[in-house]
Amino acid sequence: MYVDFDPQNDDVDTLIAKFKSGLAAYRESYTAYYEACKREDSPAMRDPSPTVVLIPGIGMIAWGKNKSESRVTAEFYNCAIEVMRGAEAISEYTALPQQEAFDIEYWALEEAKLQRMPAEKPLARDVVVVIGAGDGIGKAVAHRVAKEGAHVVCADLRLENAERTAKELTDIYGQGIGVSGSGISACGPAIALQVDITKRETVSAMFTDVLLAYGGIDKVIVTAGVFMAEGGDMAKNDQIFDLSFGVNVKGGYVVASEAQTIWEKQGLKGAMVLTTSVNAAVSKKGSLAYDTSKAAANHLVRELAVTLSPTVNVNALAPATVVQGSSMFPRDRVISSLTKYDIAFDESESTESLRNKLAEFYAQRTLTKLPITPEDQAEAAYLLVSGQLSKTTGQVISVDGGLHEAFLR
Repeated sequence: MYVDFDPQNDDVDTLIAKFKSGLAAYRESYTAYYEACKREDSPAMRDPSPTVVLIPGIGMIAWGKNKSESRVTAEFYNCAIEVMRGAEAISEYTALPQQEAFDIEYWALEEAKLQRMPAEKPLARDVVVVIGAGDGIGKAVAHRVAKEGAHVVCADLRLENAERTAKELTDIYGQGIGVSGSGISACGPAIALQVDITKRETVSAMFTDVLLAYGGIDKVIVTAGVFMAEGGDMAKNDQIFDLSFGVNVKGGYVVASEAQTIWEKQGLKGAMVLTTSVNAAVSKKGSLAYDTSKAAANHLVRELAVTLSPTVNVNALAPATVVQGSSMFPRDRVISSLTKYDIAFDESESTESLRNKLAEFYAQRTLTKLPITPEDQAEAAYLLVSGQLSKTTGQVISVDGGLHEAFLR
């Protein structure tokens, strides 16, 4: 499809209008082509939308169900143009008769091949932004949504951790084939980006890179959070409160507000998940800043559900005592907790061994008696963005093994 756009005189609104009118005309023209050429046994008409769009002053946009397919589409078009140029250099290029082109496009064996292709995965064609993907719950979530076909943006405060997760995904699912492009657009099924959700400019820059890489967003899952144990003197905990609320509450708000601009322009259904905590519903000593910030985050979810409706569903994932693989449970905190609960351990044990001991202790306090893992949280996060709960919004889903102290009240 060629868009009759004048980059010297037309503005963006004019481009959008011409794109929409051109798209409607293209689909109408394709439908007429199908009706004129179809035979009695022809397969049903396929999607009449163009896969290549040419815009003067901007370039070529190739479309596909994933990054790899869009690259291949662009490469095929470029090859076709080179064939035409070669023919014109020697003599004259002549296209196939329309009926013959149709018979190739709707060849019975080609249709049989298409029908035998496996069904698309639930998150195929979706771009999922996972903030906090460098470790723990975020890494598990990135792997879970990638398994269902999503293109995954692995974002984290620590870029090297995000890069490690993105590499793991690319190693599993492949870079894809076709034209690689340059810069951020050269990516495959996963990219790594750095972001500090307490700083709006870094969140905005992250989403800009996501748009350059994949063209839009569908789901946003925030697993980033911070826990800091305050001292006994409440008057000296101001900085801990500021950081806790900055990351655990304001950070989610900043991400949502930046994503909202994109969702509104797209006009497509979306989903957002914030990670809070069952601590939001349980009063206890020693984590005043963390617990109250998570309670505020729970209500932020309800407010965002109202604000972003009806386009975007917003829900919360509320974990408890996810010790294994969690950056919130470094070795010193684990040892402190083991000592606090009088659980026997040896200083020579590995950090993971110590974490397992603490996780098993926490498990015995639950109704299911099972340790909570990052993968348990990832399963719930996936469920919330999978479309299976498309009529659920403003809710907090606890994945805590059954802590009756945190039951809905």
